[in-house]
Amino acid sequence: MARWIVLASLLDAEASSYRTLAELDGSAEEAMAALREEVNTYDRGVMKMVRREVFECSERSYFVRVHGRLSQSECFIQLCELVADTGTAALPDAVG
Repeated sequence: MARWIVLASLLDAEASSYRTLAELDGSAEEAMAALREEVNTYDRGVMKMVRREVFECSERSYFVRVHGRLSQSECFIQLCELVADTGTAALPDAVG
């Protein structure tokens, strides 16, 4: 069983940051369902959301633009699989 995170890259003019929206153990199908759920509900706390635009960048990543009455926010949301971990014997210590 693989370990996954749904990662949000928050894009702002002043600063950018990263946030884990979801973390799960499961199949690729379960992880894709979690990704779609986050993309379809992401609003970044925009009050009075007017519109949400979703652009597919790849099979496992989306660009989401949320329009509020007075503001707009943008976020890159992607699905990431754990491929290396020094604390797990089932995974290699490094990539490559």
